[in-house]
Amino acid sequence: MPATGELRMPSPDLFMLTARAYQGTAAIKAAINLDVFTAIGEGAATASEIGQRCGASQRGTRILCDFLVILGFLTKDGAKYALTQDSAVFLDRRSPMCVASAANFICDSRMTGMVDSLTDAVRKGGTAMLDGGTTTPENLVWVQFAESMAALMTVVAGAAGHALGETAARATKVLDIAAGHGMFGITLAQQNPKMQVVGLDWPQVLEVAKRNAQKSGVADRYTTLAGSAFDVDFGTAYDLILLPNFLHHFSVATNTKLLKKVHAALAPGGRIAIMEFVPNEDRVTPAEAGSFALTMLASTAEGDAYTFRELEGMCRGAGFSNATIQALPMLPTSLIVAEK
Repeated sequence: MPATGELRMPSPDLFMLTARAYQGTAAIKAAINLDVFTAIGEGAATASEIGQRCGASQRGTRILCDFLVILGFLTKDGAKYALTQDSAVFLDRRSPMCVASAANFICDSRMTGMVDSLTDAVRKGGTAMLDGGTTTPENLVWVQFAESMAALMTVVAGAAGHALGETAARATKVLDIAAGHGMFGITLAQQNPKMQVVGLDWPQVLEVAKRNAQKSGVADRYTTLAGSAFDVDFGTAYDLILLPNFLHHFSVATNTKLLKKVHAALAPGGRIAIMEFVPNEDRVTPAEAGSFALTMLASTAEGDAYTFRELEGMCRGAGFSNATIQALPMLPTSLIVAEK
């Protein structure tokens, strides 16, 4: 830190770090593909030992591991590498909380490539992807999302279930809209043995959710509804309707229209639970929530990272009341609950 009154010299460091940020994405993807974190967790410590376990060259392993040290994923003592606490919990495949599979989606070329047309998206005000972005009907990217993100979303779902408390404990009929991997509804069903869950998504995506319901022991209480949330008949008398990470893909007007449909499907006194990246009114804090808007600009025609004021306005416009927001511990997403 410069002393009081001392002028800070201009530096290109931020530009250089940002311009080379793609290397971090490539490095974490390579490390997960090679199972570097698991190899170290199992006892490999030197570049030679790690490379041997991972089927990689000693030179390549040494350079990759050094870069992971610089990024903060590994520590180094002499020639020996070790996992940080975060890497041991979330990136060693032996850990029950390992989320390494999420890299298959987050670091996939279809996702990283969407920013290649960001200049055009900024000019246009929406995605410039040639295929129309991620909200096109039955987009196969959501099958990959469902297959890759279940482990990470199970952590989020567990936090959301805890935050819902009595609302989830009392609910016996639940609709999970844009269910994807299904883990939000599945996790609640595991916590409440009286709960019946309906997962709604595209047919191919729901195949993933059904497999996860089977593995989680709730298949007898998990049914599916295939199609677009904007078109299919939801049914009625739901105690709770989940909307996890969905509204950010669409405009305020589109979301309000959908929420009216959700409102009609709830039983009297029923509630909606929305999980979203919610920035503050300044739209730049917290950083991860604020920066999510750029992802929506690059990948959707009208999506955004909405503030709580905007989300509460959508809920109110659809007939909901008493909207509240709660941050989920150690996660970039928030839980918004509103009543019919």
